[in-house]
Amino acid sequence: MRRCKPLLGTYVEISIEDQNGDKAIQYAFDQIEKVQQLMSFHDSQSELSMINARVHCKSIRIHPWTARILRIAQDLHTHSGGLFNCGIGHRLIAAGLLPSHIDISSYDIGGIEDLYFIDHDRVSSIRPICLDLGGIAKGFAVDEAVKALIAEGVSGGTVNAGGDLRVFGNQPQTIYLRNPQLPRHLIEVGSLSNGAIATSALYFSKRDQQGSYIINPLAQTSAGMYRQFSGSYSVLAKECVYADALTKVLALSRQQHHPCFARYGARAIEITL
Repeated sequence: MRRCKPLLGTYVEISIEDQNGDKAIQYAFDQIEKVQQLMSFHDSQSELSMINARVHCKSIRIHPWTARILRIAQDLHTHSGGLFNCGIGHRLIAAGLLPSHIDISSYDIGGIEDLYFIDHDRVSSIRPICLDLGGIAKGFAVDEAVKALIAEGVSGGTVNAGGDLRVFGNQPQTIYLRNPQLPRHLIEVGSLSNGAIATSALYFSKRDQQGSYIINPLAQTSAGMYRQFSGSYSVLAKECVYADALTKVLALSRQQHHPCFARYGARAIEITL
């Protein structure tokens, strides 16, 4: 059984082995929608938008999922040497890649390192921040969908959210990646069972007239901020939240054996032009 819905700025496809799994699939989609409602930068009423607008003024109690993903983001930021950084929303606004819900021109914007937990579900910040969870929330949503399916008794299947894929159950899935030069040509890279793979690439940037760059959070000048983005960067991990986030580390470092991959049990695949 297979179902597809537009969510998280892409199309999410859920495929399961069970033929009577409509209820389970709907439950899984509900979890993805919940992540979207909590963590969407584009939604001015989301919990993330509330954090960006107010957390430097007062402490905010947040949903356990938001708390979990912020802790993961902080850990990734530390162990990637700052290459993974969800505290660059203001830079994405300046580049015209995200909507402006807050006036960033009047503030000295901090980063994820300025956010701290008062207790397990309450956060505050030393400085104003502008977090964007777009580089990690999609993988987290995929993981929550898989948990929902398993909780409903589904024996196996896949959840695919626009390049973020998780496979569960006993049936291995053959994994294909697009050729960056010929996006319609697929390259078989092996099979995957009970794991996740995420890919960052701009296969259709020329067709869609998009800028082919990625923001380097470590850049000290505007000239070095936008790094040319070419090729395809994929990461395999046990959970999709880590695979999703670590593709940014791979794309920026161009190191398939970056030290932080071992920490998260991840492996990298780079296809260069």
